[in-house]
Amino acid sequence: MEEAVTRVVLDRELKRLERRLDELVVTVARLKEENRALRQRQDTLTTERAALMQKNEQVRARVEAMIGRLKAMEGTT
Repeated sequence: MEEAVTRVVLDRELKRLERRLDELVVTVARLKEENRALRQRQDTLTTERAALMQKNEQVRARVEAMIGRLKAMEGTT
């Protein structure tokens, strides 16, 4: 009789562990997908940032050139 009770307890514990393991597998899969999406987003943002920095540098150079031309025009008047 005691052996049957022990077996029932062990079976319950095994089923509980199986459910927990299934939950963990689902969580790991979800986290992997989330991580992949975040890395992709980071790559996109890094690319966008580099493009914006390049545009900013181009605009700065153009503004500096205009300022230089304006100063040159002031000197000739």
